[in-house]
Amino acid sequence: GKPPSSSSPASPAKVRRAPCGIAEPHRFDAGLVNIDDVKRNAFAMPLTSPAFPPGPYRFVNREFLIVTYRTDPAALRAVVPEPLQVGEPIVKYEFIRMPDSTGFGDYTESGQVIPVTFEGHAGGYVHSMYLNDEAPIAGGREIWGFPKKLAAPSLSVEIDTLLGTLDYGSVRVATATMGYKHHVLDPSAVLAALLAPNYLLKIIPHVDGSARICELVRYFLEDVTIKGAWTGPAALELAQHALAPVARLPVLEVISGTHLITDMTLGLGSVIHDYLA
Repeated sequence: GKPPSSSSPASPAKVRRAPCGIAEPHRFDAGLVNIDDVKRNAFAMPLTSPAFPPGPYRFVNREFLIVTYRTDPAALRAVVPEPLQVGEPIVKYEFIRMPDSTGFGDYTESGQVIPVTFEGHAGGYVHSMYLNDEAPIAGGREIWGFPKKLAAPSLSVEIDTLLGTLDYGSVRVATATMGYKHHVLDPSAVLAALLAPNYLLKIIPHVDGSARICELVRYFLEDVTIKGAWTGPAALELAQHALAPVARLPVLEVISGTHLITDMTLGLGSVIHDYLA
């Protein structure tokens, strides 16, 4: 037959399904990307080269430094949204080293988690997160609603000290130290804490700048393996910064330090309260 000319209508793009059931959005044939192509392929931006791959997201040798501290009750109530409820004025300041994460690679994050309850169930509200990797920033914000911002956290061992730092630009805003592996913790108690529900406030704006999505999201960590858990003397220092305001929840008393090494999967979320409904 006669070969098609360059002006012939383009054939529909073929869609290749990813193993998890989400179409791979970067697999388009030359030609028009039609409406059905967009429906089948779109799951993240940009359409043809998403900022992050589809999950699930598995973490191997995920390492935590968690400094639990007492803060100002009024300052704490000012940042936790209803219907979450605050009990004791406690904050968990976390540094998390992720050397091997599916789809996101090798990165570190730092931030604050606040113990709360929802309908009588204890869990943690993720108040702030600072990362050094764009893919999990985009994925975390768009899928679950993690409050992630770009910064420069680090977690390392300096001789006999586990050291966590957070820099926002050239400014040091958080420094945590802990004696390295002084005392072993009961892994069953640590596992129970990690399996508790976690809560997020997901906010996605409309094109006119108003809120199109404003939801309270609950998620769980899954398939968790505790490879090591320790405690020791700990200290935490927070500095004032306009755009990384971790010091708005001031450190009044350090309660404990925890060092963990784990494997885990980050489970997908569910909406438990729609503020716009």
